[in-house]
Amino acid sequence: MAFPTTNSTQELPAVNQILQSCGQAPVTSLDQTNPDVAIAYSTLTQVSREVQAEGWSFNLELDYEFTPDTNNEILIPNNVLQIDPAPEYFELDVIRRNGKLYDKVKHSYTFTEALKCDVKWLFDWIDLPVPIQDYITARAATIVSSRIVGDSAQYQMLGQKEAYNRAMALEYECNQGDFTFFGHPRGINSYISYQPYHALYR
Repeated sequence: MAFPTTNSTQELPAVNQILQSCGQAPVTSLDQTNPDVAIAYSTLTQVSREVQAEGWSFNLELDYEFTPDTNNEILIPNNVLQIDPAPEYFELDVIRRNGKLYDKVKHSYTFTEALKCDVKWLFDWIDLPVPIQDYITARAATIVSSRIVGDSAQYQMLGQKEAYNRAMALEYECNQGDFTFFGHPRGINSYISYQPYHALYR
């Protein structure tokens, strides 16, 4: 996967929504010389990284295989937020260090075989699901309000909108992830719950 690139065409509406939520005028470009725009944009990217680091069904990938390079080292792509060996490698104690995977047991960066890992990816704004974009924007607006406005009433109002958008993001996550309290194999939902309408066909 390639490192995420910024897309001002897609991010500009989100920045404007943040600015307008804080009582500021919308802008036509992401001009970083404008202090308000710079704060709104940097907060948006910061919050996007934080939210994606939580791990959602759209950016959490299980058993992703990493292959050693010619130096028998596994380089970690720049858009990896978190990485951990799959449970089958219970004997390994691997961490991220110097942009590579490091084996704390062998005290070495050397890996002679491919390694499956559970990964949380950092995606570009354009690749985020709409409910996640809405939640990130609402959360960023709340933070920006505290930074450039300082109005407690506005902050409280934006906090309520943030809570609503997080609820919508979690609803999306539940629908997308097909979770069940019965449990299922990693990456597979093999349980089909009882559906009452089937009885009507009898």
